[in-house]
Amino acid sequence: MGEIGHVAEDKGIRLTYEERLDWLCLIRSENVGPRTFRALVDHFGSARAALAALPDLARRGGAARPTRICSRQEAERELEANCALGVVMIGLGEPDYPPALAAIADPPPLLAVRGTRAALARPIVAIVGSRNASAAGQKIAQRLAREIGEAGFVIASGLARGIDAAAHRASLPTGTVAVLAGGHDNVFPEDHVCLVENILEQGAAVSEMPLGWVLRAHDFPRRNRLISGLALGVILVEAAKRSGSLITARLALEQGREVFAVPGSPLDPRAEGTNALLKQGATLVTEAADVLNALKPMLARPRGFAEEAADSTPSPRDPGADQRATIVGLLGPTPVSIDDLMRLSGAPPAVVRMVLLELEIAGRLERHGNGLVSLA
Repeated sequence: MGEIGHVAEDKGIRLTYEERLDWLCLIRSENVGPRTFRALVDHFGSARAALAALPDLARRGGAARPTRICSRQEAERELEANCALGVVMIGLGEPDYPPALAAIADPPPLLAVRGTRAALARPIVAIVGSRNASAAGQKIAQRLAREIGEAGFVIASGLARGIDAAAHRASLPTGTVAVLAGGHDNVFPEDHVCLVENILEQGAAVSEMPLGWVLRAHDFPRRNRLISGLALGVILVEAAKRSGSLITARLALEQGREVFAVPGSPLDPRAEGTNALLKQGATLVTEAADVLNALKPMLARPRGFAEEAADSTPSPRDPGADQRATIVGLLGPTPVSIDDLMRLSGAPPAVVRMVLLELEIAGRLERHGNGLVSLA
């Protein structure tokens, strides 16, 4: 069984310094994300073995150039820089790793944490919403954050202006978690640096991105999956029709989280998204009791690791050329399900997964969620 599978069985395991370096090298290598990291370690048995296999996987996947692999020197420098900032990198399965986050399909293998780590072990509720929030929206966000915090929950949000900042500030005394879209040395927006420092006294800031990371647009949806992943439920307060907060709500539903929405005026475009969620079945919230009554029964349910069903088919060392050509031939720019690839190719599931892994390491595969893939 691979490192991650072993970690899931023994929650008391601690990565050694060398193992942490291996994990960091692998997740910082080109075309390796959280899902790919797990597939690689599960297949090859360790991060170090997976690192050694990356060049061959990229070649077999048809990479146009050599894949960039993070060196141990780079990883060492990142760990040293994190230490200087008071940032601790917690591995998936280690005791301090947030239990709810570990249960999602694509948890960060290493989570960079600064502040009060104990806050991550407590039950968490996320509150998100419009950056251009109304005074009324900020007031209800503050009230919900304060009262839910006083009931024993930690409040998580994304540190954005408006609703996020209001929720953070109201829950400072009881504990709040800021989920960063960039690294710990690149707080966005910059005028919330002082807010982060205040958060660290009773709460924490977390990130999966390296120090020095330059923010890009798609980093925010990636951040949003962590906000919902940390929480038992997500409350939306003012979200426009195309708001990023609606992405958080969609991710929360995919992760099996409760979704709550505060109703707003039909005349206010900032309420279009939240009102639409209510029509789709989100729980209506006008006071903290609406959230507490829904979530308190869930606290008795243990949250474990999201273990994927083990495939009894032996993993091939190298898919045959004909099998590889058949599977690649079924792929195109239109997303298709992995189940359809298995059915149409007639190849064993382990063969299909290995070919997809080769393509992903080569930078030729795009994953769309819900088991859909396409050629990049």
